[in-house]
Amino acid sequence: MRPVMFVSAWLLCMGAIQASASPSLPQDPGTRLDHVLLWGRGIDDVTSVMAVKLGFQVRPGRDPSGVANRYIRLADSSFIELLSITRPNPTFDPGMQADQEALKSGPGARTFGFRTSSLDTIYAALKASNHAVTPFFSGPDASKPGWRLFAFDKAPLSSNTFFIDYKAGYAPDQYDPGNADDYRVTREHPNGARALSSIWLVSAHADADRRALENMGFGHAVAVKVPAAGAAGYCVPVGPTALLALQPDGNGLAQRILTTGGPRILAVSYAVDDLGRAQRWVERGYERRLTTYSGLSGESFLAPTQDDLGLSIEFHAIRRNENTPCPAAGQS
Repeated sequence: MRPVMFVSAWLLCMGAIQASASPSLPQDPGTRLDHVLLWGRGIDDVTSVMAVKLGFQVRPGRDPSGVANRYIRLADSSFIELLSITRPNPTFDPGMQADQEALKSGPGARTFGFRTSSLDTIYAALKASNHAVTPFFSGPDASKPGWRLFAFDKAPLSSNTFFIDYKAGYAPDQYDPGNADDYRVTREHPNGARALSSIWLVSAHADADRRALENMGFGHAVAVKVPAAGAAGYCVPVGPTALLALQPDGNGLAQRILTTGGPRILAVSYAVDDLGRAQRWVERGYERRLTTYSGLSGESFLAPTQDDLGLSIEFHAIRRNENTPCPAAGQS
């Protein structure tokens, strides 16, 4: 069983935000944001956008029941999982069906994962604080390296989430995970992308997400504004990564997406080796000039991917000697 099969079964049909009255849980320093599940109009269509227009290397996945997946893996071990329907009448579980209905059979992302080295500890703490956690699920084969995760029967955030841990050597996109050269090459991208920096959630109530994250053990939120998306809210550090809990601030991109599609993942941000090279690649792919701006991660630009992907992708220059993924209070 792949992570996506579990996620679709448990995460994609969750209900409203669950508020916990318990005190904040201790944040595990080994926890970080891991990946997003991105649905495309077609598996080859979304692959083409990610590879040709944006400059990512896309790796093969599987298609066991009419829902195919492919991978974009980064040097920091994060990834994007691409998903799409590949034949009429695919075998949907209830979660997949709910996700397609929420996305109106269009592209977009509603689910992301936290990766942790303390899965059992976090599970016990969340359960003790009255979070509606699911049982553990594992896959794909107990005799081989795989994954183990849990999710929530009631989503604590405005977008769906789960916590996952991987056994050493697990690498679903390559046949020989012991080959160090293959491992390195599959994580090199023409656009120079190196690491996941942040995942941006958009909802009508950013503070509700902030409070829910604090109850899950992720405090130290910093109030931020994101003019490029017409949004404001909070930056919450999650290890070396950041989760942005945003709401519309005016009539910009965030308002348009929330109005037409509801709460979801608005954008994902990646650090690149050479921002100019990434910008030139995306400008060629989209045949338009793009401008940079001073974002939360420094000089950045936003790729015009909403129509193609239902998700924005921000690229920014790698930050040197930065100890926190969020700006200091008052510096956003």
